[in-house]
Amino acid sequence: MRVDTHRPLEVVDPASEKAFEELVGELDYPMLVVTASAHGTRSGCLVGFATQCSIDPPRYAVYLSVKNRTLAVASDATALGVHFLQDTDGDLAELFGGQTGDEIDKFDEVAWHEGSHGVPLIDRCPNRFVGRVVDRHVGGDHAGFVLEPIEVARALELSPLWFQRAKQIEPGHDA
Repeated sequence: MRVDTHRPLEVVDPASEKAFEELVGELDYPMLVVTASAHGTRSGCLVGFATQCSIDPPRYAVYLSVKNRTLAVASDATALGVHFLQDTDGDLAELFGGQTGDEIDKFDEVAWHEGSHGVPLIDRCPNRFVGRVVDRHVGGDHAGFVLEPIEVARALELSPLWFQRAKQIEPGHDA
């Protein structure tokens, strides 16, 4: 059977779409903050859609909402920062997921420094990497960025902040 990769599949049964939303809504996955800088503008957002997507070469994919200000900045960036939140980082999740960069500069609220390619790195997140953008694509209401790690920091045993804990955050933008 040949799969047509150029035509998206349509969910024609609303009951199936609702069942799918309920099914994946029960999954628990680590929450991340993705940061970007381009043309003198920096931005960052809470991300739940992310995964390693290649072993050799190493690649990681993150997906940003098309309604999010960070997407506009990331679209012009050569690299992104990916910060793995700890279970004690609920306030960072609230800041980067519950506030919009259209209204505040989130980086005024946290200690940060500039990493490779000018990417803003949040000091409180010692488990992080900067990834060079090697591919971009749209996956519906989110745009994907495939990243090649170029600067990696791992300082703590990872104890992730999970989606089920973070999903109560009122988003700064609709998904």
